[in-house]
Amino acid sequence: MTTLYGITNCDTVKRARAWLDEHGVAYRFHDFKKEGVPEDELDQWLRAPGWEALVNRRGTTWRRLDDETRASVVDTASARAALLANPSLIKRPVVNWGPQHGVSTGFDAAQWKKDHAV
Repeated sequence: MTTLYGITNCDTVKRARAWLDEHGVAYRFHDFKKEGVPEDELDQWLRAPGWEALVNRRGTTWRRLDDETRASVVDTASARAALLANPSLIKRPVVNWGPQHGVSTGFDAAQWKKDHAV
């Protein structure tokens, strides 16, 4: 089953959930605020799609970090620490589409439709 990870009140997550519902894709929602960041899954995401894809440098959480903290996010280990300390830094949503389709970050309706043939 597909798992969508994010935050309930995130507009992008809301659009992604609506898209999944409209296309009849069964999924489980994992709320970072209520359930935390699953460390085993985070480690998998850091491998693919990679730490650069996971760190949301355009969001308010990133902008609120001090310069030293932002400058310290330079590799997988430093990104992991920052993402665990600040779950809102994770680019949302993260979707685990299952073993055949992998993991994606962010919401792009056209890409989702193409990649998942719905």
